[in-house]
Amino acid sequence: MATADEPLPQRSAFPVVRPQPTRWQDNDHYGHVNNVAYYAFFDTAVNGYLMEAAGTDIRELPAIGVVVETGCRFLRPVAFPDHLWIGLGVERLGRSSITYRLAVFRGDDDEPVAVGRFVHVYVDRGSRRPTAVPEVIRAAVQPLLA
Repeated sequence: MATADEPLPQRSAFPVVRPQPTRWQDNDHYGHVNNVAYYAFFDTAVNGYLMEAAGTDIRELPAIGVVVETGCRFLRPVAFPDHLWIGLGVERLGRSSITYRLAVFRGDDDEPVAVGRFVHVYVDRGSRRPTAVPEVIRAAVQPLLA
């Protein structure tokens, strides 16, 4: 996730950009998309990509990805009915974890309205002990490596 002294990533810095519509219920009392909605956007972008790229229902694998860390830096507000796009890349692919880098873009903008981070650790479905990233997932995220 970009810090205050790092340049913001442009849309072109992400190998995959996925559509994410805003919903009426995403707006809060202050008239903008509430911060918690961004985490749902990230979760939807990552898992939607994994299911499509892996060509399988990732919920049925013997190892499952659990979220152990998320972060978001908010840069500009968005509101329903903005059309958003989530930029998706991989910062690190480890033995049992994947660190994703994400950004939220409004419409055709190249500058993000938010940048984020999302970490999956893979665990055995039964024991919940860390295990290797499944090969089908590893193959799906290889093209996303920075």
